[in-house]
Amino acid sequence: MIKIRIEHLNLRYDDGTESLKDVCMSIEANAITVLFGPAGGGKSSLLRTLDRLNDLVEAQITGQVWINDVNILDPKINVVELRRKIGIVFSRPVPLPLSIYGNVSYGLEMAGEHRKGILDLSVKNALRQADLWDEVHDRLNDPANSLSGGQQQRLCLARVLALEPEVIMLDEPTSALDPIATQKIESMLQELKQQYTILLAPHNVQQSARLADYAAFFLVGELVEYGKGVDIFMHPKDKRTEDYIMGRFG
Repeated sequence: MIKIRIEHLNLRYDDGTESLKDVCMSIEANAITVLFGPAGGGKSSLLRTLDRLNDLVEAQITGQVWINDVNILDPKINVVELRRKIGIVFSRPVPLPLSIYGNVSYGLEMAGEHRKGILDLSVKNALRQADLWDEVHDRLNDPANSLSGGQQQRLCLARVLALEPEVIMLDEPTSALDPIATQKIESMLQELKQQYTILLAPHNVQQSARLADYAAFFLVGELVEYGKGVDIFMHPKDKRTEDYIMGRFG
């Protein structure tokens, strides 16, 4: 089942940089779609476009992005509501200057939910989904910055999950983490894809190959090749994809 349809998407910044060039792709629901390629390829630009974060910069965007038959690039779209449906986690965790509990409940409270029973349940469920509940359940009132880096990253993911999104996007979520914390995040994503559509821009080819149900190779704003992960990494059709996977550039 297709969750997101991207049609002829172009992104050009006012300095003339073309970050996305006529990108067309259909993203499957309940799967991990990996966006990989060298720096400057357009991966982060695509994620930011899907979350309408490029609205905050001077840029020209053309094309269409359909989620549930709604074009999310339509200027009339309620961007706040959109961001509840499409959550994003960045490479460096940025906990709010609040307690662990306050970080997870923040989005719900900003949306007008103040019933303690509902908040308690949502916080517990989100922390469980983020594989963090067992580690913090007895210190929810501690400052969020008392957590380790890996725990902070999972806390930021829990903050997104509390809003019950349909799509989760992660931009190099383990680039600053040690191997043990990275493995926790990867295992958690494999579980979460049963409920969510996941777009992931990993920080290396090895992680891309481990996690990709589907993979998209980006190079200088162009979508070079897109397909099932096993096909892309084992039998790439484009020489540029093969060269990048084999470490010949990038």
